[in-house]
Amino acid sequence: MQHLLHKSQFDAVLGTRSVLSKTARSEHFFVHRLQITEAHASLFPAAIAAEAFVGVMSAKRFAKRAVTRNLIKRQIYAVTAEFPLIPAAYAVRLKAPFAKEQFKSASSDALKRVVRSELLTLLAPFMQSE
Repeated sequence: MQHLLHKSQFDAVLGTRSVLSKTARSEHFFVHRLQITEAHASLFPAAIAAEAFVGVMSAKRFAKRAVTRNLIKRQIYAVTAEFPLIPAAYAVRLKAPFAKEQFKSASSDALKRVVRSELLTLLAPFMQSE
């Protein structure tokens, strides 16, 4: 798995509204997917185009504390490393805040479990079958 690093890569994944793009959503996340083709050769090197590219967007307006944003990013990268995705480019975007009343700590084990279980459900259609 490779990470999306550049704005142009994120723009390619988020900006497409064609058949090549597939979007999934859950209560707190959106997943945007771009099937990498010859047209995207300049953005995604051909030598590693057989891998999945994953990028994370967690906005301050949905996760005020950096600790929470980093926890979410780490969980997304951990899930995608543990359960490989079908080769394509993916952008996982936080779309709603987690309730402060339910998760008092910015980085609690309960929050980790909830984020992980939601991600597993959301990314299941994109995971490689063994």
